[in-house]
Amino acid sequence: MKETTITLTINGRTHEPAVQPNETLLQVLRKRGYTDVKSGCEKGDCGACAVLLDGDAVNSCLVLARQADGGEVVTNSGLGTLDDPHPLQEAFADAGAVQCGFCTPGMIVSAKALLDRNRNPTEEEIREAIAGNLCRCTGYAQIVDAVQLAAQRMSAKTGGES
Repeated sequence: MKETTITLTINGRTHEPAVQPNETLLQVLRKRGYTDVKSGCEKGDCGACAVLLDGDAVNSCLVLARQADGGEVVTNSGLGTLDDPHPLQEAFADAGAVQCGFCTPGMIVSAKALLDRNRNPTEEEIREAIAGNLCRCTGYAQIVDAVQLAAQRMSAKTGGES
């Protein structure tokens, strides 16, 4: 199989990996050390590998790397740092929405895509937005609480503006 060089902006840094025709975005990210993108089911069922691709939450295991050529990828680690966490990351910790942590990066990315579109989602909208992310530990209540908390904090910070 013939490798092709693609261009990806990952968490603000430009990369030009050579990829195989059947190589997924998940594989490319993991090879480059983005271990916050988890390799779960590798068939799109669990959401552990969710990233933002040009602003949309996608399961990176279902996206061929070549399809993402020229795209902007944001992983959970691209949202904030330990010293300056994103409000979602902070709210997940504050609400106890992190237990084993395996699903957390994908959950946060999916929630970020929702809050980028809707700063004041209902519980139903939150549950719909994270429906593609499986969690075996929390029972989802704390995750929904965390997204609501982040939405409140982000709204208060911006004075309700989007």
